[in-house]
Amino acid sequence: MSSAPGIVGVIGGGTMGAGIAQSFATVGSSVVVVESGAEAAAAALDRIATGLQRAAERGKLTEPAEAVLGRVETVPSVDGLPADADLVVEAVPEDPALKARLLTAAEQAVGERTVLASNTSSLSVGELAAALTRPGRFLGMHFFNPVPASALVELVVAPDTADETLKAALDWTHALGKQDVVVRDSPGFASSRLGLALGLEAIRMVEEGVAEPAAIDAAMTLGYKHPMGPLRLTDLVGLDVRLAIAEYLHATLGERFAPPRLLREKVARGELGRKTGQGFYPWP
Repeated sequence: MSSAPGIVGVIGGGTMGAGIAQSFATVGSSVVVVESGAEAAAAALDRIATGLQRAAERGKLTEPAEAVLGRVETVPSVDGLPADADLVVEAVPEDPALKARLLTAAEQAVGERTVLASNTSSLSVGELAAALTRPGRFLGMHFFNPVPASALVELVVAPDTADETLKAALDWTHALGKQDVVVRDSPGFASSRLGLALGLEAIRMVEEGVAEPAAIDAAMTLGYKHPMGPLRLTDLVGLDVRLAIAEYLHATLGERFAPPRLLREKVARGELGRKTGQGFYPWP
């Protein structure tokens, strides 16, 4: 097995950032999570602790959860990232200006050997790299939710990504026990582009009254052996997240990614999926 990075920075301690931090801490890395404000930092640590407890209950840890959590700390700003970090993963919302600003600050805080990565699920990695002075050490590392249980990391190579940067990312992906898929930088990459196309069509079918959400999902899980139907997956990802990706791909790839009216209406009503208790399904 490849060796894990010794020190990892994670910018953002939300669902994805906490999952990334948990995964690296589990394989022995020291992890520094950037979260502004004491309340947000405490919430990030609580997410990681909860995830570790669940992993322990499933027999997925080789040491006590408390020992793994002890390798995680929080800092209030990107300036607090360790200069000797091996890897820094940005995992904030899909706002290109926000991501570029934080990545630029991270580049100034760490040493020249640190690999920088974005967990973006759809934004152009090449455009994010343009904000950096050394774009060769940057690439996309697209993790999937829930990160600790997911088997896949999509590695997105921008035009300037150096070969050694990709090699390091491949080694770390394998150290996490995950499978890599390497793709060229393109809107939506492979996973989001295909997954969104299926999800948007499923939403249109609900909108048109073709079938109920449960029936559409059952057609894909039973008929095509998908582990989860596209509408339940949309609830898990978040309807607001799906809408943002759809708007971006609509602008870059054309009308086939136009967001359905029903998706816009549900987001406007605050029906964002599991995180709000209602999406295409109720989530008690």
